[in-house]
Amino acid sequence: MIFQGLSVGAMDSNCYIIGCRETKEGAIVDPGADAKRILKKVEDLGLNVRTIILTHGHVDHIGALAEVQEATGAQVLIHAEDADMLTDYNKNLSVYVGPMLESKPADRLLQDGDIIKVGNHDLEVLHTPGHTKGGISLVCGQDILITGDTLFAGSVGRSDFPGGSHKQLIASIKNRLLKYPPETKVFPGHGPRTSIGEERRYNPFLR
Repeated sequence: MIFQGLSVGAMDSNCYIIGCRETKEGAIVDPGADAKRILKKVEDLGLNVRTIILTHGHVDHIGALAEVQEATGAQVLIHAEDADMLTDYNKNLSVYVGPMLESKPADRLLQDGDIIKVGNHDLEVLHTPGHTKGGISLVCGQDILITGDTLFAGSVGRSDFPGGSHKQLIASIKNRLLKYPPETKVFPGHGPRTSIGEERRYNPFLR
């Protein structure tokens, strides 16, 4: 599996590019900003991006969505509970940071347990609400979790935005994410990578 990360935009959101070495099919997770950088990385990797996956619908994770979708022709996937955030600048919070962002509706609405094909690889959708109602994490292969703004290195996502719930967020982490082996690599929506073992031992929000 090809797996590359980029920190993009003023909020340093993590965008991930996933690809299949055999078929050269690719997917982009959370194109939050800097569309040209993202597309250049895709070109350098020689990938044909067919899918854009959004871990949730906040502006710092969808800011470059329209430009990346137009350039690639890829389908946009988001959990059903966050679908209206794409088309409502109040709900995606861009009304507070400008310019107000309204995107096209998603091409596919995700549910817990869905499988997203990227060439010969399967990505499993985990519904991990709490930061938003439709927040998801992605299981990539045997040892990679993309956690969006649910779990960070030494921290957890905010729950004070509309649709957020700290109780639900902690339950998502403890019941859905911490069940994975300690060596599982965690790639969050902001900040450095970590592991399930590190967060079990040291994350102060999970004690």
